[in-house]
Amino acid sequence: MPASILRLARFAEQSLPDRHAAALELEEAFDMVTQDSVSALPAAARGVAVAIRGLRKSFGAHEVLAGIDLDIAAGEFVTVVGRSGCGKSTLLRLLLGLDRPSSGRFWFGPEHAPVEGRDVARIMFQEPRLLPWARVLDNVETGLGQRRREPGARALALATLNEVGLETRRDDWPAILSGGQKQRVALARALVSKPRLMVFDEPLGAVDALTRISMQRLLEHVWQDEGFTAIMVTHDVKEALTLGDRVVVIDEGRVVLDLKVEVDRKRRRGSAQLAKLEGQILQQLFRDSVIGEDA
Repeated sequence: MPASILRLARFAEQSLPDRHAAALELEEAFDMVTQDSVSALPAAARGVAVAIRGLRKSFGAHEVLAGIDLDIAAGEFVTVVGRSGCGKSTLLRLLLGLDRPSSGRFWFGPEHAPVEGRDVARIMFQEPRLLPWARVLDNVETGLGQRRREPGARALALATLNEVGLETRRDDWPAILSGGQKQRVALARALVSKPRLMVFDEPLGAVDALTRISMQRLLEHVWQDEGFTAIMVTHDVKEALTLGDRVVVIDEGRVVLDLKVEVDRKRRRGSAQLAKLEGQILQQLFRDSVIGEDA
């Protein structure tokens, strides 16, 4: 039985005093999960491979991406760093289908498989972007889209909220949550649809330092547990090394460094191994920088 269903079973047993109601809720949720081919996959196989070839994007005369070539394995966690304006967020928008490339192409899974990015991918932004008029659980349910009307949708949303440690805040309004809690709700909203690719656009840039470390651990945990492919854009090199299987450095719209992080998880912050890799990345980032230039 998939781990997601086992978690759901434990949650239903603990949360509903009426055993009959719990059984019905669990049965509905089980039907929903097994009907979803992505959710039924074992965690190790749920991620999707990403291939990018010659990807370019221009806005008028300004070329933001100048020919990106990149391969990401299914289930891999890749972090992307680069100076402001280098094209990091533009790359994410193209992969999500929110914009169209000027030239080049990319695909998910087998090269000719008919899969659209919006069908397999979800994004988590720097701002939580929660609906202020909806309670926490309702915000999570919105991540299901049209599927929120299906039997078992609410139980699945509850289980996902439990996974990020906020099941006790299900009936709260977003306004009374801390910044870190809001981001956890946003993470649950993205995870509830069981995406095969999760894209993170600097999701921890607006939280305090201690919350950031806690959220990094949570992201690593849910990635390992759910098995999705992850691409994260960040300005924090330490964060990139803490989470990434690989760190990709983009400069002037091109990949200038693709560094494999061969350090066992869980990684110790400040270790000599990570410090050495951080030095390589920073050297590349500031190779041609000008004093006072934005990083």
